[in-house]
Amino acid sequence: MRLAAAFVMATLSPVFAWAQDDVIPDTAAERVAVGAGAVLRGLDKVNAQTLDIEILNGTSVRYERLIIDLGECRYPEGNPSGDAYAFLTIREDGKPQPIFQGWMLASSPALNALDDARYDVWVLRCKTS
Repeated sequence: MRLAAAFVMATLSPVFAWAQDDVIPDTAAERVAVGAGAVLRGLDKVNAQTLDIEILNGTSVRYERLIIDLGECRYPEGNPSGDAYAFLTIREDGKPQPIFQGWMLASSPALNALDDARYDVWVLRCKTS
């Protein structure tokens, strides 16, 4: 039995070694820049009113009954608007537990969205100055 296991390992080890050596490096990694803040858009679904919200990194802003904290806004160098993404923490006023915490992407707002019956918030772009 040990001889059979040794034979199988000896036979398959070159295959595993070949598979590991054939890893293609990621050459498409983009350089990321950090913006000074972000421009968000808030939507009140009941009144159908939108409001653009400017916020700086590390600060909070109030939108209706929501408190929005911006951790950081990042973007690929050379494209601060289309591919921006921001780390947001959103709480309801008076409640310590966040209703949203994570990265929101400007190019795909539905990918990781705020789940609230009345309000939507999404990232438009990073502020570069």
